Amino acid sequence: MHLQLGFELKLLYFLVMSAVLLGIGIYGVLTRRHLVHILLSIELILNAALINLIAFSAFTTPDKMTGQMFAVFIIVVAACEVGVGLAIILSVYRKKNTVDIDNMNILKW
Repeated sequence: MHLQLGFELKLLYFLVMSAVLLGIGIYGVLTRRHLVHILLSIELILNAALINLIAFSAFTTPDKMTGQMFAVFIIVVAACEVGVGLAIILSVYRKKNTVDIDNMNILKW
């Protein structure tokens, strides 16, 4: 009983840290007006999901590496997202000379 409580408490630490990262990321996406800040906030959200996957994998099936494999997949997706996101940001900056969301109206007719 005491050993099981220790595992649950350790899992709780990871879940709280992941929830804090998720909250900071969502706050950053909703409140920031700069495209690079929004991109960094999305990275924080992906890292929160990554911590959850690894924590649940380590505590449910410690002999299998399923969570770690999903984590590698998320890291690859995050790297691709940064590359595409920065390319879009540079393209918008060249066209509008700003990366502030309030000053962009590219999709308006």
